[in-house]
Amino acid sequence: MSQGDEKERLAALEARIAALKTPKAEKSHTEEHYSQAQLAWRMVIELVAGLLIGFGIGYGLDRLLGTLPLFLVLFTLLGLAAGIKTMIRSAEEIQRKQVAEEAEKMAPDDAGEGKGTQTHGD
Repeated sequence: MSQGDEKERLAALEARIAALKTPKAEKSHTEEHYSQAQLAWRMVIELVAGLLIGFGIGYGLDRLLGTLPLFLVLFTLLGLAAGIKTMIRSAEEIQRKQVAEEAEKMAPDDAGEGKGTQTHGD
């Protein structure tokens, strides 16, 4: 065996070892599932928080002023409306992020069909 051939084999072996040591960047299905569950819980918590804050303010005002549960009902409904508005805003934010991620995934695939040769016209 020649010295050059041995060096090439060692370089190829080092490249294979380095490729095996690098972690894969792919998301597993469980990570995606937990991410969706987190988003769902976030939206539920926003709705419940709006209700509870409205309930608390209404109850406090009714106790302070000695009125019938007028403020309790009023502020609970306002808290519900605020919670729904916040929940819708979060859903729109999540949707924008997903659209951006999908566009980012699709852009490199469509840009260059040749392997390793991508051209970008600026």
